Amino acid sequence: MGRKLDPSKKLKKGPGKKARKQQGAETELAKFITDEDTGSKRLSISVKFLSFKAANMQKKFFDFLQTIKTYFFGPHFLGLLPLDLKAIYQRIKDNIDLLCNFSTKREEGKDRADYISLLKKDLCTYYSYNEFLIEKFMDLFPLSELVDFLEANEIHRPVTIRTNTLKTRRRDLAQALINRGVNLDPLGKWSKVGLVIYDSSVPVGATPEYLAGHYMLQGASSFLPVMALSPQEGELVLDMSSAPGGKTTYIAQLMRNTGVIVANDANAERLKSVVGNIHRLGVTNTVVCNYDGREFPKVMGGFDRVLLDAPCSGTGVIAKDPAVKTSKDEVDINRCAHLQKELILSAIDSVNADSPSGGYLVYCTCSITVEENEWVVDYALKKRNVKLVPTGLDFGKEGFTNFKKFRFHPTLRLTRRFYPHSHNMDGFFVAKLKKFSNIIPTAPPGNDEKAEAPETTAATEAPEEKRSKSDKTKKTVLNKAGSLKQENKANGTVVTKKANINSQGKKELHTGSKKAKVAKMDGETVKGTEARKTTDDGKASKADTKEGTRFEKKQAKKRKTPMKAKNRMGKNKFNKLKHMLQKQNAE
Repeated sequence: MGRKLDPSKKLKKGPGKKARKQQGAETELAKFITDEDTGSKRLSISVKFLSFKAANMQKKFFDFLQTIKTYFFGPHFLGLLPLDLKAIYQRIKDNIDLLCNFSTKREEGKDRADYISLLKKDLCTYYSYNEFLIEKFMDLFPLSELVDFLEANEIHRPVTIRTNTLKTRRRDLAQALINRGVNLDPLGKWSKVGLVIYDSSVPVGATPEYLAGHYMLQGASSFLPVMALSPQEGELVLDMSSAPGGKTTYIAQLMRNTGVIVANDANAERLKSVVGNIHRLGVTNTVVCNYDGREFPKVMGGFDRVLLDAPCSGTGVIAKDPAVKTSKDEVDINRCAHLQKELILSAIDSVNADSPSGGYLVYCTCSITVEENEWVVDYALKKRNVKLVPTGLDFGKEGFTNFKKFRFHPTLRLTRRFYPHSHNMDGFFVAKLKKFSNIIPTAPPGNDEKAEAPETTAATEAPEEKRSKSDKTKKTVLNKAGSLKQENKANGTVVTKKANINSQGKKELHTGSKKAKVAKMDGETVKGTEARKTTDDGKASKADTKEGTRFEKKQAKKRKTPMKAKNRMGKNKFNKLKHMLQKQNAE
């Protein structure tokens, strides 16, 4: 057995390659260290030397990568890109100035669309947005204000906290935090419980005051919908989308732990934060549940006030989530708008219009697009018996009543919009609605209703406009027995028509000799196609009717000229008019 394979002989190995290198480094460093230096000092110096050597190797490695990038992708990777960004920013400012004074500063041979296209491309490059969002923002803001909005999205909003008045006062909380090295100020005159924190020597989310539930970290814009809701003590309130619980606990402190709050959210995982904040802040009047908001009226109803912080695209909180810049497109916006329409109808159905102190709904989103805000509220005004009322907020910009080619209800000016560059808070939208009837309207909307889809904006045509002039002069009344009385103003006589109804629900008209019948109606001569058999007193022959069957009109078949066919009431118009009269008689 060879020497290397004999396990009984244990040979002592010498230092490895790395160890020899380290020993050599320590030997070199020992020449510069005096005898007074201790061993620990030598060790620290050797470690520093090795770390410096590693950093030098790392720098050489990155220089090598930079050379590879330059070889394959061009010289702009060597630091020339910031210079290009400066040029792009200057071009953006010049284009905006030119477009604001287009008549005096325009160049020959170029129209406004050319400058707009170049500006859009530069904004996408400089601020890293996709083209869809830049177009949306260019429609929302004037060009002089657009850059301010985009710049504000690059800056984080100030940290704000809300004092929990169930456990302390804002004055005492501010003094306690100042003693811990927190630099703060009151949030503003519009809030009595908010504090804004500029810097802190301790983690704001881990202080003893925070753990004791004296305050909650909450954005300033999240105060607004609760202030607009203005809950009263002893009421029944629903927070339809409550996670993570900031608005729910604010409602509880305004109600002073009286009444009942139902905190609902469709995401069970997010409800854990709601439960934790409720316990930490000392809230005792809240019930937590997990339901889809669209189905909530089937679970519970009769609330005095409802708060709906609807899920949205997040175009107002880009400073918190920069991924929104490139991840949102038109499909996402329309999908959110469709969900918001379903949620706002469910929220309205959960409100009790007969509430002595309430009957209010507050709808809010952290988005600034019109499709998710004014369009949704305008849709709710058409579908339910609600109206817009003032939010009670003294600041903020009015909502849009017209946007591009769309026209909304004039009362939408009562809604409020908040922008980061104007109010130093996240982009937000708040609308307050009052429900005045618990009856869900089923009749077709009126003449002034706009189309639901944004692609079509023409008002729906009224039934009266579709009718012919001769139909407008006729009055049809459906009596309780199911007979149709049609009053024709012909020589002052009233002709009553009755028809048999067979087992299949169709009428059997009694036709007599086919002679043309001429009747003068409001000065117009209308030639009838069939003459009915009438008695001497001017009444038609009676027919048996069967109650409970569907009443439909069936006219005798006869070839008519196109001019005569226009004066005839068609089956669809007759059925529509019949159902309308049945509903009026039922009421």
